[in-house]
Amino acid sequence: MDLWREGTLKFLLIPGGLLLLAAGVIFSGVLLSVPASAVDLYYYAVFAMGGLLAWRFHSGRVLFALFTLLLAGRALQFFSGPKLPHLGPGRTAFEVISFLLPLNLLVLAFLRERGLGISVAGPRLVAIFVQSVVVAALCRPGPATATHPLAGAVAHSQWSGWTPIPRLSLLVFGVAAVALLIRALLTRKPVEIGFFWSSTAVFLAFHFGGAGRVPTGYMATAGLFLLVAMVETSYSMAYHDELTTLPARRAFNEAVAALEGHYALAIVDVDHFKQFNDTYGHDTGDQVLRMVAGQLARVTGGGKAFRCGGEEFAIVFPEKSAKDVQEHLELLRESVAGSAFRMRVQERRLTPREEPDRRQPKGRKRRSSSVQKSPLQQGVQGLSVTVSIGVAEPGVRNREVDQVIAAADRALYRAKAKGRNRVEVASSSRMRLLRKPKQSIA
Repeated sequence: MDLWREGTLKFLLIPGGLLLLAAGVIFSGVLLSVPASAVDLYYYAVFAMGGLLAWRFHSGRVLFALFTLLLAGRALQFFSGPKLPHLGPGRTAFEVISFLLPLNLLVLAFLRERGLGISVAGPRLVAIFVQSVVVAALCRPGPATATHPLAGAVAHSQWSGWTPIPRLSLLVFGVAAVALLIRALLTRKPVEIGFFWSSTAVFLAFHFGGAGRVPTGYMATAGLFLLVAMVETSYSMAYHDELTTLPARRAFNEAVAALEGHYALAIVDVDHFKQFNDTYGHDTGDQVLRMVAGQLARVTGGGKAFRCGGEEFAIVFPEKSAKDVQEHLELLRESVAGSAFRMRVQERRLTPREEPDRRQPKGRKRRSSSVQKSPLQQGVQGLSVTVSIGVAEPGVRNREVDQVIAAADRALYRAKAKGRNRVEVASSSRMRLLRKPKQSIA
């Protein structure tokens, strides 16, 4: 498992680390003193906006995580008051909720997203209700006592003397943090890293007493991480292709709209892609697209690759000419052609069945020579994938971006017509040469 990849530090710290750092500076009171009324406004605004976004995006995991955070915060405020007591129901609520809340976040983070249907929401509401009843029962009024099951020692006391959080709850927080961090690094999704930072903010809320101005601010920040994660997910869905992880069509449109001065633009198309899908199935076609996208993402020459749709990709080279990037595109074409695509499982429909044809008269065998294989069916375990590329640049005839894209498309079609697996450059001189035979024939 390659957990640490390029951009991992940025993925972890932006915006989560920056938001937590800002919250720490604000709530510490070093630079300014934030009144409790402002913290309460921040608290309710975060959960109201987060709940609306989660409902709008049908994100059941985030919605129930926000609901659990809100319910836990209100329960702590109800039983503890403005300050954490040493004994009594307030202390019991603190100990029980500090144990249950990180567990809830951990479970919700690992659940599969299934929307907000009754069959999904029902069991989760029942689980939250049962936990609420348990907390209420344990915190019922009675004689104050310092003994509580969750305060039992699971580690030496000097390890947890720096925080009011019970040692068993500390263990749960630690396990949850490690599991959520690993999941975030594996999936590389905003919501997963949002759960990690949310659990971190919840830990700080309990560390500072669970109830009061500062803990309330950190609890609101825990909800803010999930809210920001949904916004980032929405952005990612709009601007990044989920299958190939390349920037999508909208990102390409914005990138070319911002181009100024000189640039080169290449259109890349996978050869015989429809035949791949028809012969081996769409799952294999998706694997082909991912393999090609992986090669395009490593294109040299300062180019940036995009998936424009289907099997078509685009590469933008700012401040470069078509001649400058031709060598880099040839290297790209060769790297794709040299990457043997291996199938692990052979499709059933590729292997002719040896059963006799019932439509044939008995006693007559079907002739094996009648079964013909297409070129793609030969060598199923080592398929060869190639791409055709057309590249263009702005010129006298192609001033606008749309005209450059159209010129690159024409160059791509020319590469297809000449046998595929080649790079063709569009130029005004070439266009004039192509017109001369037509005039002589006329």
